[in-house]
Order: sequence, then C-alpha cells, then structure tokens
Amino acid sequence: MRILGLSITAGFLMVASSLASDVDMDLATARGVVEKQITAFLNDDIDTAYSFAAPGIKRLFPEPQRFIEMVKRNYQPVYRPGNYAFGRSHSATGGKTIALELLITGPEGKDWRAIYILNRQDDGNYQISSVRLMKLESSAI
Repeated sequence: MRILGLSITAGFLMVASSLASDVDMDLATARGVVEKQITAFLNDDIDTAYSFAAPGIKRLFPEPQRFIEMVKRNYQPVYRPGNYAFGRSHSATGGKTIALELLITGPEGKDWRAIYILNRQDDGNYQISSVRLMKLESSAI
C-alpha cells in the first residue's frame, strides 16, 4: 500500500512538473515574440513587425504600412521604447492565451505599462492579438 501511494504521488509530481515546464516554455516563447516585434520596430522592419500581428489585427490593418502608421500614432512607447522589462505574466485556456506585462520607458523618459495578449494560432505559433498601453505616474523601471 505504501509503495502504491508513493508511486501515485511520484506520478502526480511528474505530471505537475511537466505542465509547469510547458507553461514556462509558452511564456518564454510569447516573450520572444514581443521582443522580436520590438526589435523589428526599432529597425524599421515593417514586414517583420507586422508578421507578429494576429489575424484579427491584420483584418483591421490589411497592409503593413497601415499597421505601422497605427502603431506610430497610438503606441509610440512600444514603437520606440527606451528601457523595458517584462513584469507579470499569465497563461490561460490551456496555454492558448498569454497575457504579458511590459514596463517601458518611452520617448521623453515617461514610464508606461503595456499589457500584451498573445494567442496561439492553429500552426502553434503565438501572435499578438492586442496591446493595452497605460501611462504610469511613478517610475516603473
């Protein structure tokens, strides 16, 4: 009986460990997508930046040029960040949706919080489906 209990406990621990590492891997992948898009913005690589946008965003902005104009107009701290650091993150719906907090020092040294929502697509890749930008009153980074 005791051996059976230990075997069951060990099995639960192995499954929990595997699930935790899958979530960690998903979060790392999602962070990589955000960082690659920011790098593309900084390099004025419009096509690459646009490639990380989810299908819903691409329906709203069907050409990369229209997308980048919207980003420049509404998301300047994301388009031209100074320092930035990832904050909290959350995975939901079995890893299909990930929310990432990004703390940014934007143009003119102002601090911002960006909440990125990424969705795993049918091909397994994560794409950015929305970004909510909020100005911070005190220094975040």
